[in-house]
Amino acid sequence: MKLQKSTLLALYSVLEFACRPEEHVSAAEIAEKYGESAHHLAKVLSELVRAGIVESVRGVGGGYRFVGNARRLTLLNVVVLFEDPAQELPAPPEEAGAAHEVLAGLLAEIDQMVTATLGSVTIATMVKAIEQGRARTLPGV
Repeated sequence: MKLQKSTLLALYSVLEFACRPEEHVSAAEIAEKYGESAHHLAKVLSELVRAGIVESVRGVGGGYRFVGNARRLTLLNVVVLFEDPAQELPAPPEEAGAAHEVLAGLLAEIDQMVTATLGSVTIATMVKAIEQGRARTLPGV
């Protein structure tokens, strides 16, 4: 499954905020880290705020922070805010016949597996994996 830029940016943002739950993280910091425009990120963060996953705090010391339930929120919950994970094939040429049917069936099965996997991985699981990855890169660990 190829995810759109907005979807990936949403996932990165949610994970950044969830890894730093006591902090307000600025949109500028996230945009710079992931090489994206602040304008595009603002649209993504607006959708995450509407969904109740993050909250926005204005003013000095403001920014965004994770407010979702990391043990219940899955990657799929974030992905579906920006796209439909199961996409259909374009209409085939008439001559495609059985080849199209077999290919469409296989791709539908793959989409189901991807959707099930994204639906089974929580933000808490991802945060734990990120923290473990960080620990392995620290000197002496």
